[in-house]
Amino acid sequence: MKAAIITFPGTNRERDMRAALKRATGREPAMLFHRDALPAGLDLVVLPGGFSYGDYLRCGAMAAQSPIMRDVKDFAARGGHVLGVCNGFQILIEAGLLPGGLLRNATLRFLSMDCRMRVERAGTAFTSRWQKSATFRAPMAHGDGNYFADDATLDRLEGEGLVAFRYVDDRGEATPAANRNGSARNIAGILSPNLRICGLMPHPEDLVDDLMGGTDGLPMFESLAETLAHA
Repeated sequence: MKAAIITFPGTNRERDMRAALKRATGREPAMLFHRDALPAGLDLVVLPGGFSYGDYLRCGAMAAQSPIMRDVKDFAARGGHVLGVCNGFQILIEAGLLPGGLLRNATLRFLSMDCRMRVERAGTAFTSRWQKSATFRAPMAHGDGNYFADDATLDRLEGEGLVAFRYVDDRGEATPAANRNGSARNIAGILSPNLRICGLMPHPEDLVDDLMGGTDGLPMFESLAETLAHA
């Protein structure tokens, strides 16, 4: 699997993502700056977390206008796989590659803590190593992670099986208490209609080694490595 990680001014999670991809694939991903062009032959493009352009205007809004995002849109239109985590999710939404919006957390406070997610759609390139309804732990670190969309969009996401992950409690139930940022219907991550673009707010890349405190997030990267490996 040939992957590339894109950084913008203010990105700060690229090294974590690089370690996660290398752990799962055994290969170093390409590290690209927003002024670069996407190289040919990629299987996966990743937009990692951080505070691109200082979160001015709206989180991800300025990064979505960066030159490299034209290449990302073309890559996605050709059926390429794209993963956006935290600020990367915000950028994907601002670029129009995923629906909805990410508002200020319901508490109006920055959240830095572990959360638990439930896999709502198994069998995708991002989730094939999990069973449906499996739960796993991941850190969250965001101030604008409150996923919002109108009812018609939410109903479509639910009806088409495009909700990838949902915030749950330790019993695997999607309770209000588990939904700390206030996201609509406890949604933590979503998929594009072709299941090749995934965006989520928590950070699975920060739990891929026992030295990090666990390997709960590793199945996502193993899923990508297995699905996108060259025959």
